Amino acid sequence: MATTTNKTGPSASTTRKAGTTTRKRTAASTTTSTQPATRVDQVQQLAERAVLVPVGAGLIVRDTLVSNVRGLTTKYSSIDGLERELKRYERRGATARNRFERQVRKTRTRFERDLRQRRKSVEKTVKQNRRRVEREVRSVRKDIEKQSGTLTTRVEKLVGEAQGLIGSVS
Repeated sequence: MATTTNKTGPSASTTRKAGTTTRKRTAASTTTSTQPATRVDQVQQLAERAVLVPVGAGLIVRDTLVSNVRGLTTKYSSIDGLERELKRYERRGATARNRFERQVRKTRTRFERDLRQRRKSVEKTVKQNRRRVEREVRSVRKDIEKQSGTLTTRVEKLVGEAQGLIGSVS
């Protein structure tokens, strides 16, 4: 078996490369672009979005509402279910009340402690100031007593001298 080579046609490797390039171009051109090619397509896309967005939002709201209603109907479909939910709500309310009362007690205790500390501080300052004033009063009283004694002796001396002068003149 003899093989013949054809020099005029493309080689096998060139044909393979061309096939891959063509496949890549075809794949790139078949992917959808987010931007429409023409103005008409752009307007059409905007119009579709303007209609589809509110419709989709409405459907999502409807689905949520339906699931909520289904959940409520399964919870409250029987007396037992209703009582169970009421007990659950009651426990939740009691827990919230207890938490609130604890917080109020803690706040009151903190306030009372702060008030006691401030009262003690003020009482201490008043006591110190009272001692200081009493000390100053005692000191001033002693000074006045000393000066009054000196003044009394001077006055007596002057009175004596004045009487002596008056007695010698008469």
